[in-house]
Amino acid sequence: MNQKVIFLANQSDAAVPPMPPAAADAADGNVRDRLQRPLHDLRISVTDRCNFRCVYCMPKEVFGKDYPFLPHAALLSFEEITRVARLFIAHGVEKIRLTGGEPLLRKDIETLIAQLAALRTRSGRPLDLTLTTNGALLAKKARALKEAGLARVTVSVDSLDDATFRRMNDADFPLAKVLQGIDAAHAVGLGPIKINMVVKRGMNDHEIVPMARRFKDTPFILRFIEYMDVGASNGWKMDEVVPSAEVVRRIDAELPLQPIAANYAGETAERWRYRDGGGEIGLISSVTRAFCRDCTRARLSTEGKLYTCLFATGGHDLRALLRGGASDDQIAATIGGIWRARADRYSELRADGGAGPAQKKIEMSYIGG
Repeated sequence: MNQKVIFLANQSDAAVPPMPPAAADAADGNVRDRLQRPLHDLRISVTDRCNFRCVYCMPKEVFGKDYPFLPHAALLSFEEITRVARLFIAHGVEKIRLTGGEPLLRKDIETLIAQLAALRTRSGRPLDLTLTTNGALLAKKARALKEAGLARVTVSVDSLDDATFRRMNDADFPLAKVLQGIDAAHAVGLGPIKINMVVKRGMNDHEIVPMARRFKDTPFILRFIEYMDVGASNGWKMDEVVPSAEVVRRIDAELPLQPIAANYAGETAERWRYRDGGGEIGLISSVTRAFCRDCTRARLSTEGKLYTCLFATGGHDLRALLRGGASDDQIAATIGGIWRARADRYSELRADGGAGPAQKKIEMSYIGG
């Protein structure tokens, strides 16, 4: 079967080098894109459903009770996900993150985790296998997730004030149950646990320093995320973004900080530690400090479409190959061709005013964060 690879560009190719031949891959055999970025991370959305209606991701006025979520038959099966993951690993992937929607809503998610945990990287090491969750079901599932082979979790906590937390998740879900989930995950060894706070000016930015105080001197790593223009449903406005530099200034004024080096090339979070040794925080600055040039992440949607950027407007249908009789070699060749053609750098272009006319982007709940 001759599979033709179609590159769906959602950004300008200005100043992007021509697509290199396959021979231009790294000496270790790992595939590289047109900006010489390796494929290192795969984020897999296992469901487009969520039990929260967070105002920055799945606002209730769009994702209401009649919203047409994907039918179960459209979702990739666990066996299909594992097959694709193995082919991505052959191209150099060493880290897999399960996302959603809310991944813990996917029935028997532990079965998928066990299948993925059995895979090995090209060098023979275990995968860095992690999961992002809103924490609502974490207390119930933490032990089973750990026993299945999950390494660690990232939990979203946007406020320490219960009223604000409920207002932001818009599902009237109490903060206390999420904190219980974090404690349960820590107790079974799912760590280091990262806590994600999306900061939206006028809604929860007054809690930047209280959040820092709450998680300082704990085993948890707090990360502040700039409110992003993902999808077309959250009504994003630039004046609602709190720049990471401002977050650092606010915290440093009361809890002195100093920058530290990244753990690895392509890490999304800029790292800072407390000068008194009380741990560290992370800043994810997709809006004001674009990190496109180091982005090593591919994303697989719930129904098997491959996206090469969080801000994509189109994807590549791998499910059709999986269910159409394509061999592993054919699917692997398609994945490699898509990555080699990749030139995505939306955040850099947005910052430079060169992102072009607005287009409808894929929703975060569908593609995963």
